[in-house]
Amino acid sequence: MQFDPHYHPYTVRRTPTYARRGMVATSQPLAAQAGLEMLKEGGNAIDAAIATAAALTVLEPCSNGIGGDAFAMVWAEGRLHGLNASGPAPRGISADAVRAAGHEHMPAYGPLSVTVPGAPAAWAALAERFGRLPLEQLLEPAASYAEQGYAVSPTVAHYWAKAHDRYVRSFEGPHFRPWFETFAPDGRTPHAGELWRSADHARTLRRIGESGAEAFYRGELARLIADFVADSGGYLREEDLADYRPEWTAPFRVGYRGYDIWELPPNGQGLVALQALKLLEGTGEPRPENLDTLHRQIEAVKLAFADGYRYIADPAAMELPPEALLDEAYAARRRMHIGERAGLPTAGHPRPGGTVYLAAADGEGRMVSFIQSNFMQFGSGLVVPGTGIALQNRGHSFSLDACDTNVLAPGKRPFHTIIPGFVTKDGSPIGPFGVMGGAMQPQGHVQVLAQAIDFGRHPQAALDAPRWQWTGGRGVLVESSFPPELAQGLAGRGHEVRVALEHGPFGRGQIIWRDPVSGVLCGGTDSRADGIVAAW
Repeated sequence: MQFDPHYHPYTVRRTPTYARRGMVATSQPLAAQAGLEMLKEGGNAIDAAIATAAALTVLEPCSNGIGGDAFAMVWAEGRLHGLNASGPAPRGISADAVRAAGHEHMPAYGPLSVTVPGAPAAWAALAERFGRLPLEQLLEPAASYAEQGYAVSPTVAHYWAKAHDRYVRSFEGPHFRPWFETFAPDGRTPHAGELWRSADHARTLRRIGESGAEAFYRGELARLIADFVADSGGYLREEDLADYRPEWTAPFRVGYRGYDIWELPPNGQGLVALQALKLLEGTGEPRPENLDTLHRQIEAVKLAFADGYRYIADPAAMELPPEALLDEAYAARRRMHIGERAGLPTAGHPRPGGTVYLAAADGEGRMVSFIQSNFMQFGSGLVVPGTGIALQNRGHSFSLDACDTNVLAPGKRPFHTIIPGFVTKDGSPIGPFGVMGGAMQPQGHVQVLAQAIDFGRHPQAALDAPRWQWTGGRGVLVESSFPPELAQGLAGRGHEVRVALEHGPFGRGQIIWRDPVSGVLCGGTDSRADGIVAAW
């Protein structure tokens, strides 16, 4: 990928990082260094990604945890492999049961929102298939940080405190008490630079490492998880955990201006990003900081989300094959809905036919795009006593409407927001990229790729450029650094523009791309977070 290494749009806080033998980019410096340590100890990019992911469950607990889900794309053995480690709803739950409990919508927190965690299974599956080092060794940096303590970084401290303030007001019942005992033991959360430790996390991580995650799904930890959820009034049971296996899957791709962009298939929302790019491919020559280009990007994203929310679910429940959303003829019909004014998006009719992100690469050509999350910061608010396991609340993404594609059903996976991305060209890897943050993720993918591919900007500049977010209807949220003349221009076209007061809504991304000739790696890390690119 060709770009100007000296280009600095607006206020770039970092320059890109270059290296040859290995690189890890993520939102926490200590986590990135944990991954780099594995590379120096003889591991490969997959080992580095696992060590980084595990460390992030300790170092950034307000965004992910041991009880969350994960997705990955791995370039190895000359091709791209996909891993879906999202967990399903418990076998004993149903929409009728949740409605009978007095709920009109799926609860955001508590035992009914808990689904089977997939992250530990992802670590074990990646290590078994592609890794060099034992899982126990890969999880030891995370366990050590948990046991010995670490100094909390500023962004994490900020979002940790915001979550605590919300939970104090909204959490009632004894099943929420372990969250406060684990993450706010002194009645408050740690300040930036303050040490935090959790012996429970350390013990759990070591059990997972020693057992290859068996203890989590079919051992002592599984029993503790199931018993606590049952006692709290939820449906997750030992057999749900024992039956769980992550799924190896083939990623989907679209061509975009000479590159191939890859995302994982449903139940994730990666198709939203691919469909938006496909719509943009045929809308004229893009220009940087240009109102027409920006307007088309927003309208393409809106149309893709309308289809995504209508059709994307667990593949077994989808009424059409996922490929239908990327059909050339359908894209041409959808593209006609992009006009000169802001539209109100509706789904088309294709014919059948707080998250963390990390990127890792080694000097031998392997590359990993990895993302994991508990959803809505700490997840369900349930922490299994004595384990440090914060259980995710992905069940909140289900609908209770029997006519909805994403309606809750036993053993069904919910619509999922977390998506890793990858770029190739002419069959060779360029590298991983990702932007975390709920519905911001496909939008962030589109914007980062536009910065890099359309405008030739290096990874750090692509990540640092001011972002926008479509928020529904004609609403568009922009960062405070967003060019005022473009914001005013969007308003003139009917977009309802608001300026955000903080960076939180716009996600945090990472990129590692490889020069196909020299093999040199170029990395960027989002200045909206505390991360680094650890390089060798």
